[in-house]
Amino acid sequence: MSTTPDTPEPAGPPLRVMTWNVWWRFGDWRARREAILAVLREQAPDVVGLQEVWADAEDNLAHQLAAELGMHVAWSPSPAPERWRRRLLHHGEDPALVDSLQFGNAVLSRWPLLSTEVLDLPGGGHEDEGRTALQVLVDAPRRPLPFTTTHLNSSPAESAVRVAQVRELVPFVARGRRRGDHYPPVLTGDFNAVAESDELRLCHGYLTAGPAEGFVLVDSWRFADPADPGFTWDRRNPFVARIHQPSARIDHVLVGLAPFTGEGSVRDVRRVAVDPVDGVWASDHAAVVVDLEP
Repeated sequence: MSTTPDTPEPAGPPLRVMTWNVWWRFGDWRARREAILAVLREQAPDVVGLQEVWADAEDNLAHQLAAELGMHVAWSPSPAPERWRRRLLHHGEDPALVDSLQFGNAVLSRWPLLSTEVLDLPGGGHEDEGRTALQVLVDAPRRPLPFTTTHLNSSPAESAVRVAQVRELVPFVARGRRRGDHYPPVLTGDFNAVAESDELRLCHGYLTAGPAEGFVLVDSWRFADPADPGFTWDRRNPFVARIHQPSARIDHVLVGLAPFTGEGSVRDVRRVAVDPVDGVWASDHAAVVVDLEP
């Protein structure tokens, strides 16, 4: 295929990043674990941020997935998992087992991790939910990639709490812009908020002045098909339908502004895990996959 002067040559394989809330130990979690693994194998992300990762005294979902996929892993347990344990007890789980369960965020990476740091986010609302942000520096080809994943408070009524969390989160992410030899930073996660919300507008920094001066995060879904609503919390999923809340796009991949050379800019974005895997819904959330220019 020939190219014209106005058609740039392809820059090579993309840098593929992904975010996914994997629904902790709810439902038939053993069957779901295999479905989660199948989706990750099919999508083959270079770096993926996972939320609602479970761990107990013997096993850790993130480490299990990393071992199966041959990836490096960072894991950040919540300092306050009690709310999640109570939810399992409500569903009839063994109290002796529940007491040992942890809840948190994780990053899986095809390449080694040069550094790892955790930020405890502000609490508030009904109770402190122990929310954190996990940041890694990925030793990606060509240049390091600053990558952060997070999970904000979940109640629809707690926008003010999420705004306070974003005010701490964005400066934490913005530190990844300080080196010109790095890719623009990537922020992923389940924000429990739509793009039009106060917390996401603040996080983006281009409709509302952000918490880090001069720092902007671009919503990767702006590069998607305008006709696709991008629902990651979708009533097509039976685990969502039973909650009696509307479908929404609450899982986001945000990227720092790319340089004029284009490294780290969005090439493609799509939802995955939008259907069952061999009859099993892997999670109550769909995942978002973004291909970045290398």
